Amino acid sequence: MTEIPEARDPELPGRLLAVERDALVPLLRSRPDTDFTLPTAGCPGWTVREVLAHCSAALMRVVEGRLGKGVFSPESNDRDVADRAGWTNARVVDELERGMTEAGPVIARGDGGLDVIALGEWVHAGDVREAWGVPGAYAGDGLPDALALLARFTRVREHVPLHADLDDVDEPLRLGAVAASGPPARYLGDAATLIRLYAGRPVTAGSYELAGAREAELNVFG
Repeated sequence: MTEIPEARDPELPGRLLAVERDALVPLLRSRPDTDFTLPTAGCPGWTVREVLAHCSAALMRVVEGRLGKGVFSPESNDRDVADRAGWTNARVVDELERGMTEAGPVIARGDGGLDVIALGEWVHAGDVREAWGVPGAYAGDGLPDALALLARFTRVREHVPLHADLDDVDEPLRLGAVAASGPPARYLGDAATLIRLYAGRPVTAGSYELAGAREAELNVFG
């Protein structure tokens, strides 16, 4: 069983952002502008460009300390995307790269409340890969850190207890609340599908087994 340390690792969110930055930004810079107009299944109603604009805006809010009331609400997110409507795709990617570089140290100095932003950014990178049919959506080099961040986030939030036996990870992973009145829910499948379930992304029926909980109960972003 993979145990998540009780003490927070303040460097974890920044490490996840840096790993994803180094993989994602070169991919973004290699694609034509037409690819940025494609819709995303993970964020219905948003194109790839709009997802990236949301990501860059969220990170720059962290970097600049613009975290007032209502920040990261759907209305706030829509305004941030609209504010970047006149930008070139290259400018959006430039801001995203800066945010993925500079947000980590800011998050590390905090109390942990912003740690999940790094996980959200990593999930959105998976949304982009899926929209483009690029292998590795919700997986890749950042997966171990993403799983650790997800496990800690669900523990702090006292989410549904779940024991995950992952096809592509050596040891089982425990997520959610530690104390519970009954046995934890059980998941059997690959790690990327587990991420999809917790992020509320589309999954392929029959690609995993889940017992003791409903899919909707796992969504941490819903």
